Amino acid sequence: MNMPAKDVRWWVYILRCQGDLFYTGITTNIDRRFKAHQQGAGARFTRSHKPIEIWRQFGPYTRSQALKEEHRMKKLSHQAKEELR
Repeated sequence: MNMPAKDVRWWVYILRCQGDLFYTGITTNIDRRFKAHQQGAGARFTRSHKPIEIWRQFGPYTRSQALKEEHRMKKLSHQAKEELR
């Protein structure tokens, strides 16, 4: 049974990657997306900087809210991302 699009829950996630770098993205399924990143099927960034762990996750949001929050978080400094709770 498919859920109507308006009922889909979106999440913003931050991965800690090799080199103590962060990657920020959105998804409807964090575990599946993390596995995709680990297998090289994710973003170009995570193909060259292997994901180590799911550092933080936020949500649930609508897709629009998740995109806005992802954009806001991507502008944060490394230190500011370290301090997110």
